[in-house]
Amino acid sequence: MTTPFALTRDINGYNGFGIKFSDTNYSATLATGTNTTLTVPSLSPPGGASYSGSANPILIALFEYDSGTSVWVSLNATAATPAGASFAATNSQLNPSARQVKAGDVLNFITAGTGVNVSVCFYWIGQ
Repeated sequence: MTTPFALTRDINGYNGFGIKFSDTNYSATLATGTNTTLTVPSLSPPGGASYSGSANPILIALFEYDSGTSVWVSLNATAATPAGASFAATNSQLNPSARQVKAGDVLNFITAGTGVNVSVCFYWIGQ
């Protein structure tokens, strides 16, 4: 089972800033220039009921990185750091804070830094 993502009501509607600690957390120290992967876990919905949907469960992945570091993250493809001073198409995003993912997706991480720590917490949001 994983922790459900809870929305908190505020004057403008809802936000996700009152979240609980997740029970599904991962961390790694990235090696310079090495693509490091994390497969999104297949988790039971809140309450521990077994999952039997036709699609993979949908989760929110929350990312944290060492302060002042650059980590490039991609979904289901090798992550890459920028190759030069010109803009080029890429499948990688710089230091995303949160993204919607599905169980079985593969998150890819890469950095040009040394010994950069990354934390990923997952919250269940649906199927």
